[in-house]
Amino acid sequence: MAKTNPGRFFEDYSIGQVIEHAVPRTVSGGERALYHALYPARHALYSSDEFARACGLPASPLDDLAAFHVVFGKTVPDVSLNAVANLGYAEGRWLKPVYAGDTLRSSSEVIGLKQNSNGKTGVVYVRTTGTNQNGETVMEYCRWVMVRKKDLDAPAPETVMPELKSVLAPEDLVIPEGLDFSAYDFTLAGEPHRWGDYEPGETIDHVDGVTIEEAEHMMATRLWQNTAKVHFDATFRPDGQRLIYGGHVISMARALSFNGLANAQMIVGLNGGAHANPCFSGDTVKAWTEVLDKADTPAPGVGAIRLRLVATKGGEPFALRGEDGKYLPEVLLDLDYWALMPQ
Repeated sequence: MAKTNPGRFFEDYSIGQVIEHAVPRTVSGGERALYHALYPARHALYSSDEFARACGLPASPLDDLAAFHVVFGKTVPDVSLNAVANLGYAEGRWLKPVYAGDTLRSSSEVIGLKQNSNGKTGVVYVRTTGTNQNGETVMEYCRWVMVRKKDLDAPAPETVMPELKSVLAPEDLVIPEGLDFSAYDFTLAGEPHRWGDYEPGETIDHVDGVTIEEAEHMMATRLWQNTAKVHFDATFRPDGQRLIYGGHVISMARALSFNGLANAQMIVGLNGGAHANPCFSGDTVKAWTEVLDKADTPAPGVGAIRLRLVATKGGEPFALRGEDGKYLPEVLLDLDYWALMPQ
């Protein structure tokens, strides 16, 4: 009997299948320190306990995307170990802040399957839930992954395409208990721009860029316990290159967006996302944002802002698609999310 885990292939999934992912993880201040070392992350709510307490929280939470990476990383051995690519996200919600000392675990339900026309791969849709040590759901999201088939003669499953929301409504967003921006300190946060200073249709060039380093990418991927072969094994791809983990690009772009969106403090909703083109070591990531929408929330002084964050590896800012409607080759990431900002 084989003792090693070869990972699931496309024919191993079935609709309604629930996978409880192994290795719960207790997070600490170490995750925050490493996250801030890997990315130029400077949002005040995730940097200072005192700033967070002044905003009504008991302490500074773990960065929203760091918590996402921990939950995501648990799923990789069961969902995307044999993936060709992670294709997209939808219906992501951060439901409860994660604090040092919390223990996170993940489970996923298969909600969609579609074999590709080449018969060699298929797309698997899952809804992943992250819970803490008290059984409370801290986040949930859907993603879809292109996965290899092991047996090319295995029959194609019935195609099931899940109905996913293209955009989360403001009432779908969960505001952390106690969050209060009515006495928000803009000086300590780093920028004076508040919710009312942004308008739908506005675009922001975040100016700065960061060149992706092989060592830092590998450290990040190990930190989140992401074991996908495309990120580690240079022989796994025909071009002999290790693919940069898409979450690494997301976090880098989010950190770069601080310059112009320093007060977009917390991500609470993920409407959609696409890894448009692969990223490799040596690429220089830049970012720009388009403001898509705004909404009030019931929390004092807290507004919600919907943003499209685009990461690129060159080219002019604000260019997204070509005349054929496809993403331009320099576009790495197209992410649509809701964040919380002081009014």
